[in-house]
Amino acid sequence: MSGEPPAPELIARGTPAFRRASLGLVLASLVIFGNLYAIHPLLPLIAEQYQVSTLRASNAFTLTSLTLGLSLLILGPLSDAFGRRAPLIIGMACTSVLTLCIAFSDSFTTLLWLRALLGIALGVLPATAIAYLGDSMQRGALISAVGLYIGGNTVGGAGGRLLGGFIADHVSLDAVFLIIGASSLLCTLVVLLLLPPARGFSAQPLSLSGTLRNFASHLGNRALLPAYLVGGLNFMVFINLYTFVTFRLSGEPWQLGASSLGMLFLTYLAGTFSSSLSGRVGAERATLGMATGILIFALGCLVTLTSPLWLIIGGLLLNSFGFFLTHSLANSWINQNATHAKASASSLYSVFYYLGAAVGIYYLAPFWRLAGWPAVVAGSLLVLVVNLALTGYLRRR
Repeated sequence: MSGEPPAPELIARGTPAFRRASLGLVLASLVIFGNLYAIHPLLPLIAEQYQVSTLRASNAFTLTSLTLGLSLLILGPLSDAFGRRAPLIIGMACTSVLTLCIAFSDSFTTLLWLRALLGIALGVLPATAIAYLGDSMQRGALISAVGLYIGGNTVGGAGGRLLGGFIADHVSLDAVFLIIGASSLLCTLVVLLLLPPARGFSAQPLSLSGTLRNFASHLGNRALLPAYLVGGLNFMVFINLYTFVTFRLSGEPWQLGASSLGMLFLTYLAGTFSSSLSGRVGAERATLGMATGILIFALGCLVTLTSPLWLIIGGLLLNSFGFFLTHSLANSWINQNATHAKASASSLYSVFYYLGAAVGIYYLAPFWRLAGWPAVVAGSLLVLVVNLALTGYLRRR
């Protein structure tokens, strides 16, 4: 008789455990992405209040994305060594406290420092979530669970922006951070009660040489590196299109206020639908699904070149649907094709993803200065063509 312990029973789709784990990660997504993106519709107000340029004001978002992406190089290996659930809860608690502290910042420099620290705390979700699902779910449940999780990302991003813009129009910037920080703390307690431990987690020894070997192995995996690039390049243009559209629509002839700009991010809900829909795309059709998402994204970019506001919103809906379809499938692809150290593999995807967001503002800013929104769209389409080529490479493999 073997002395090996029995394999853990993984969570099946449709079970109470599946619903608890999915709901817990959706709530965690609301907290993490609400805190990350609430500042987005506030950038014109921040530029005005602190008397800084629009590009400098955008650093309040860009710097958070940068530190979030870099933190994953450490948080991913830590998760492989110490687990998924505990780091997630700790990171959510730190997120809540830092957002409350931002409410009391008295200078733009202090705001930037706190947002930089916030990025590190926010990194725990992308460092652990997909690996948690991979450790906990049966294969048939994994893609559905990832789709629900990504859907939570879209709701968190849209809700944070909507709430931030609405509160800022009626009270103050400080109140935005107080309300979001307090709400985040409450959600953290709920996630603590809901989220079960990862059933199939197997700790890996933590060592610098082992971590570097894992990263090198993932980057050398020809089934992973193109997917990393797809995620980073896609997010590089997607998130920064929203940055520039807020500056575009806050000017003539639209002159939208903070709450109206925040409502633009309700277009993210199209991504909630497409993320959930991605669960119906079989593994053998994942690359075709990624390419379809990129083409829909490109079509949305072209639609935003029009002037009527309803058509611009329609273009943003297409952008969101296409982007999140590709993002969900690429995330699942990484988890399914990583042969070991899945948290490190998922973290590398998120590193590319958030570094793309951080550098995208500097890629698109020259286009914006050169010829405004049409040039920004042209620069975005160039990147999407590269992404189509990368998905074609993955499909051929």
